[in-house]
Amino acid sequence: MSSNLLNSGIVFLKHESIKKSPFEKLFEIFKELITHTSGDFDEAIDWLRELDKEYKLTDENYTIDDFIEDLLKKGFIRDEINPKSGGKGKALTAKTEKLLREYALKQIFGKLKKSSQKGNHKSKTIGQSKESSGELKAYQFGDSIERISVTESLKNAQLHSDIGNIELTHNDLVVEDSHHKNQMSTVLMIDISHSMILYGEDRITPAKKVAMALSELITTRYPKDTLDIIVFGNDAWSIKLRDLPYLKVGPFHTNTVAGLELALDLLRRRKNSNKQIFMITDGKPSCIKLSNGDYYKNSAGLDEKILELCYNMARHARRLHIPITTFMIASDPYLQKFVKNFTKINLGKAFYTGLNNLGEMIFEDYEKNRKKKIG
Repeated sequence: MSSNLLNSGIVFLKHESIKKSPFEKLFEIFKELITHTSGDFDEAIDWLRELDKEYKLTDENYTIDDFIEDLLKKGFIRDEINPKSGGKGKALTAKTEKLLREYALKQIFGKLKKSSQKGNHKSKTIGQSKESSGELKAYQFGDSIERISVTESLKNAQLHSDIGNIELTHNDLVVEDSHHKNQMSTVLMIDISHSMILYGEDRITPAKKVAMALSELITTRYPKDTLDIIVFGNDAWSIKLRDLPYLKVGPFHTNTVAGLELALDLLRRRKNSNKQIFMITDGKPSCIKLSNGDYYKNSAGLDEKILELCYNMARHARRLHIPITTFMIASDPYLQKFVKNFTKINLGKAFYTGLNNLGEMIFEDYEKNRKKKIG
């Protein structure tokens, strides 16, 4: 070891694992439970008490009641009056809603390295921007003077100058080139039909976590991008970021057409040239809304009337140069056939994925699309 290092003031210590306080240990479990219970505080605490009985999470020095008191003191929950019963209860604060999005981002994308650049995506198009591509080009009128490569420009001047008398001309100047930076508008569609909790599998919680993680990623890493989140059952409607922890499945069929109509309408209002739709679904389209306001529903197999309207939406999005990426959480061959036909018509993409890698696949596709110009 060099003497410089020994005299640098750096002290080497044996690695010790970080010890968590009783509150921190319970809070990790609480964040998971509050997501599963769609923001229902009382239900989450009931589950926490059951886990405490089974796994001895607390002792006489720190109880579940102490944990609840700390949640109040730290601003993670607040007292509220139940509008239906009139009784007192607890509700999450905006601080916790934000924390849950950060928690989901860490869970799903925790292995990713943080980027030093925020709000920008590189495309294959070369143009003016603040991020260097590592390439050089001849200086042109309008190029930033700050991007002139002094070293390379002087090298060029030396080629035609006498020794000891370097003459730098306009033709010698070179600048660092840069990538044109795209902005992306994305709509994330989440299926909240009843089948998302059928067959003993909770599919809505992973979809909800993906939405929270993706929204946190975009707002923190790519703030110039936009993300709209919509849910679709019998109908389709937009939800806000603060609504995500409370998202529930309803007694709905799957009106994919309504979801796509709303998604395209939202993207129509966005000024970005790059637009895309992500759709998370586990089932077949089984519902449409007729012009008279009635619902046409058919859960038996694939209904040709409903399918054709879905295909029409795929064609319409294709004409608008808006790709649709479908993340299919189902393995039924006839449903996969529908998705393949839908994707072929739209010229989009389809992934047939389980729940464990859903978030990683959506992130990877989002990042990949940032590096190319869509449309």
